[in-house]
Amino acid sequence: MSMKVELAKTAGFCFGVKRAVDMVYEQAEKHKGERIYTFGPIIHNEEVIRDMEKRGVTVLNSIEELKGLREGIVIIRSHGVPKAVCDILEDGRISYVDATCPFVKKIHNIVRDESEKGSHIIIIGNSSHPEVEGIKGWAGADVTVIQNEAEAESFKLENENQKVCIVSQTTFNYNKFKDLVEIISEKRYDIIVLNTICNATKERQEEAKRIAERAGAMIVIGDRRSSNTQKLFEICRNACADTYYIQTLDDLDMNQLRSVETVGITAGASTPKNIIEEVQNNVRINF
Repeated sequence: MSMKVELAKTAGFCFGVKRAVDMVYEQAEKHKGERIYTFGPIIHNEEVIRDMEKRGVTVLNSIEELKGLREGIVIIRSHGVPKAVCDILEDGRISYVDATCPFVKKIHNIVRDESEKGSHIIIIGNSSHPEVEGIKGWAGADVTVIQNEAEAESFKLENENQKVCIVSQTTFNYNKFKDLVEIISEKRYDIIVLNTICNATKERQEEAKRIAERAGAMIVIGDRRSSNTQKLFEICRNACADTYYIQTLDDLDMNQLRSVETVGITAGASTPKNIIEEVQNNVRINF
């Protein structure tokens, strides 16, 4: 009996990532001979970044590098950046293209507006993730990042009458977000909760969970630095013990799938279609 391979419909580039990647290639084609930069890797995928480098796109990894520019075009990545980065670009009269995901940009506007109203901003997410660093940079001084239950339990306002505005990293686990909001809500502050988790992220996570629950083995494809892929892996592993996290086909040990009847495949939002197809086709051919 042949193995059944089920590929998630939501696997691969999301709208915001595809938009950002397309913008980089468009700029590289349009401005051949000029220096094209991205501030930080445009997405968390080594294969894509290497291909862009071949086309003359350079990654800037620090504010110092950014301040040192005198020419060229800078592309702001899909994760977005703090307001201070935009100010540096504008003050230095450096040409730039904003490829921030529109869903992330919406959060920037929310935290900016709520901060101006005097609210304390809570960002539920990973404090070291570039998207969260960017969101934090559009809030005022009154901002807290919360990632886990311990941090939610220990949160306390100095001014108990201050309003609280809660937003989320777009790729955060939806169920964890609800749990953390519940803990914070029990503190009885004046709270506005805005679920800013991207619908595509929620759908991807729910579909991956459903496939993993009925699969004998699950393959999750994505870059090791990709936050949304890490969360997909965590969700799939909880539903299917034999879940494998790979970046490319080279990382997959086919022997691990020998006795399995059904293999599920999903991929993070920064995983190119060609890598997903290569994995899917090779699993089918080998079994």
